[in-house]
Amino acid sequence: MAYHSGYGVHGSKHRTRAAPDPPPLFDDTSGGYSSQLGGYPAPGADVAFSVNNLLGDPVANMAMAYGSSIASQGKDIVHKELHRFVSVNKLKYFFAVDTAYVAKKLGLLVFPYTHQNWKMQYSQDVPLPPRKDLNAPDLYIPTMAFITFSPEVLGLCASTALVWVLMEVLALLLGLYLATVRSELSTFHLLAYSGYKYVGMILSVLTGLLFGSDGYYVALAWTSSALMYFIVRSLRTAASGPDSMGGPAPRQRLQLYLTLGAAAFQPLIIYWLTFHLVR
Repeated sequence: MAYHSGYGVHGSKHRTRAAPDPPPLFDDTSGGYSSQLGGYPAPGADVAFSVNNLLGDPVANMAMAYGSSIASQGKDIVHKELHRFVSVNKLKYFFAVDTAYVAKKLGLLVFPYTHQNWKMQYSQDVPLPPRKDLNAPDLYIPTMAFITFSPEVLGLCASTALVWVLMEVLALLLGLYLATVRSELSTFHLLAYSGYKYVGMILSVLTGLLFGSDGYYVALAWTSSALMYFIVRSLRTAASGPDSMGGPAPRQRLQLYLTLGAAAFQPLIIYWLTFHLVR
């Protein structure tokens, strides 16, 4: 207690008390938090408090469960639609090749005239993979041929060739639909048959670069005729399923025209995409 000596109004000496400390402007709320520099709460305290309240709220739990269910259903729908258009298992079938198959298939593409049996082989109604059946179409050879055909110098030509292949596949799908052909031909099958033209394109260009324009036209004529024969025999055998045998004559003629049209298109596109590469 502090005392102060002084005189009153009438000159009498008396003692006075010191004034009390002023009240604080804000209440001290730091007791509810752990000791931190500057009086701030511990890191994560508010987050933990909010999470605990959220987990303890049944409405929030139901909302979280419903949201997870919706996300899971959306994921399943996307996966199902993707599997509908691009099946990984079906795609693996067209790349199931080995060295022996590649060598024999290249020989068949260059010289198909002595080949007798063009039917695809099955095991319990499942087609055998290419490495076990030479007649099975594959995407390995077209893919490797396209990569070989598309260095930087030939980039524009390769891009144009890819566009033409896609247009050709769409045209074949439309033709098969209009001809009401019921067969096991899928988009991958047609893409494989259309992609075999890259082999003829590479052989023609290489021959032209080595032997000039005369060698180019000789190689073009040979590879084109071989590819046309290969396409006709392969597509006729693949498209002539049990449902199409003995069908109406107009349908059979339409199937024949479709096959011949697809075969006749091959040398035209090979020449159009490669003639300017050989001077």
